[in-house]
Formats: sequence, C-alpha cells, structure tokens
Amino acid sequence: MDAKQLHILQHSLGIDQYGRGRMYRDHFVTDEGSNDHADCMALTSLGYMTRRANVSMYGGSDLFRVTDAGKVAAVEASPAPPTISASKQRYLDYLDADSSLSFGDWLKWKSKQRAEARLYG
Repeated sequence: MDAKQLHILQHSLGIDQYGRGRMYRDHFVTDEGSNDHADCMALTSLGYMTRRANVSMYGGSDLFRVTDAGKVAAVEASPAPPTISASKQRYLDYLDADSSLSFGDWLKWKSKQRAEARLYG
C-alpha cells in the first residue's frame, strides 16, 4: 500500500495520519475516473476494502467499505506520532477539552481535579 492509499483508508475510518482516533466511519465514495477510484480498486484487490458499484443513493458513484483487514492495515501502516514535550501535551489536552476556560484557568481546574482524585480515590 502506498501513501495515498493509506491516506484513503485513514480518511475512510476517520483516524488521523498516525492511525489514532475513534473509527467513526468505514466508507469512501468516489466515481470511476476520479483520482481516488484506482486507489480504492487497488485497496479492494488487497482485501482492505469492498466495492459496491453504481449506488443510486450516491448519484451512481461507487461505495467502498473498509474491511476488518483494512482497519488493521491502516493502523499498522501509519507512522508513529512525533514525540512531544509534556507542556505541549498539556496544551493539546486543553484544546481537546474544548472548554470555555482560558488556558490558565483550565490548568488550575485540572490541578484541582488531580488533587481531588488523590484524596478521594
């Protein structure tokens, strides 16, 4: 599998470029003659996708579904994420929390949460 095919699998599954995240979808829709169709056909021949041709719900496009083998292959072929510092990870956690708090207030809240967890188990 090449880099473009890996990207198609990752996108089809809703995971990031490092194979992380919750796989919240499992399909890819494309037309014959599009840039991605040949890659989806190659993934189908590898057993990583299945094809349902000419689906009327998608305007006659082909529906490709990721197989269990394709899910495993997407995660295994994805590169390891870069190492990041603890401070950068804290900031990324803050962004993921998507709270209405400022970063400083979120850090104080997080510290309080950790302290309560130590006290109450």
